[in-house]
Amino acid sequence: MYEKALLIQIGIKRKVMYRKAKMLGFTHPLVVACSQELDQLLNRYQGKAS
Repeated sequence: MYEKALLIQIGIKRKVMYRKAKMLGFTHPLVVACSQELDQLLNRYQGKAS
């Protein structure tokens, strides 16, 4: 159950990041922050939680 919820969160965060990047550019601080949040979710999913 936890794994499925994490995958949903990853999918949502990825879509949000792409939308922000399209509007603001990939190097905008808000996009970078979103990318870092996505990285954290992916690390958790892969079992590398910090």
